[in-house]
Amino acid sequence: MLSKNDYLHPRDEIMQTMDRIYRYRMTTTSGGNLSIRDEAGDIWITPARVDKGNLSRNDIICVRSDGTVEGPHPPSSEFPFHKAIYDARSDIQAIVHAHPVALVAFSICQAVPNTRLFHQTHSVSGKVGFAPYACPGSQQLGSNIADSFAQGCDSVILENHGVVVGAESLARAFERFEAFEFAGKTLIKASKLGNVNYLDDSQLELAANRSVDLPTFERSTANQQERELRKQLCDFIRRGCRQRLLISTEGSFSARLDQDSFLITPTQQDRESLTIDDFVLVHEGSRESGKKASRAVMAHRAIYQKHPSVKAIVFAHPVNATAFSVTDSNLDTRTIPESYVFLRDVGRVPYGVQYHNNSQIAEHISASSPAALLENDGVLVTGSSVLDAFDRLEVLEATSEAVINATSIGKVSSMPQTVIDELRAAFQLK
Repeated sequence: MLSKNDYLHPRDEIMQTMDRIYRYRMTTTSGGNLSIRDEAGDIWITPARVDKGNLSRNDIICVRSDGTVEGPHPPSSEFPFHKAIYDARSDIQAIVHAHPVALVAFSICQAVPNTRLFHQTHSVSGKVGFAPYACPGSQQLGSNIADSFAQGCDSVILENHGVVVGAESLARAFERFEAFEFAGKTLIKASKLGNVNYLDDSQLELAANRSVDLPTFERSTANQQERELRKQLCDFIRRGCRQRLLISTEGSFSARLDQDSFLITPTQQDRESLTIDDFVLVHEGSRESGKKASRAVMAHRAIYQKHPSVKAIVFAHPVNATAFSVTDSNLDTRTIPESYVFLRDVGRVPYGVQYHNNSQIAEHISASSPAALLENDGVLVTGSSVLDAFDRLEVLEATSEAVINATSIGKVSSMPQTVIDELRAAFQLK
């Protein structure tokens, strides 16, 4: 079955992907390059010396298999290493190279992020490697990078340079690039909190092998409530991706329709590109025909069944809050009034609880504890509406970032119990 990107011309796919990378601040105006090798063996690539934040489809260059160049600009100066990777790996059809700040930090320390922080990053990033320095644009750099890919690497740190990833499609290469940078950012943040916990093989297998096979039903016309919730979910997920509260390959968001019906994100689809018809209706444990619900669907259902007041649920991986989830550090929300009022005390869920198709995950959420850290798997946030859940997710991430930043300044000063009691009374907190 063809994906949405299979209908895009390479010019448009490269332009749209570079726009996303630049918008996410994962490269600079002059930095980075993308390419696609098409079915004829021609290589489509970003041009040299053209503003990456303002590319048009006509700026994209085609280097034909016979070496002729078509387009208004010269191809990227890094074309030699793109060509070297394609020559070394017949399975790679797209490449992303850029200078995202976290992976650049690793590159100038001659280190590679350990992606065993959580299952999705480890799976999506593939085999990671390191290529020794050589002058940008040189044949030697191409040889160094191609050697790493020839050894089976999929995501490669370039010494004192940046990162390059390859995959079977540009959509997949972007996901790999994003997940690898996310691992790097999380590690940097987590290192300020204490020892980082990594997943062993059995823990990775627990996450990778979980599956949900819901029965299906044929649905009828959507009512106005469902249409409204589809629009809200679509808008807030897109906002969450752009604010880096969600990443394209991970996270789920749902909204309750009635006692045992809710809408939820689909599995294995780019979160930012979701449209209103992509969300999956789940009714009495069955999914609407023709769609696959998130693998977290049973955890969502368990929470809804136990907590009637919950109307929306988010499982997400915002970097700073996730940094707390991969360490043993507790997140202190008694820092400013907003943090405590919105979050109360944030608990910690042992690793893997949310993967089991039982109701145990629902025990870790309550009206007085609407958010939780999932050990080595981000955060869980609930709310009385889609807006409320998203707002709470924002506050959780902002609080986490503020606390991490505070560790560089001095000792974190928590509000005393008298202030907490005052807040609980003033805002009628349970």
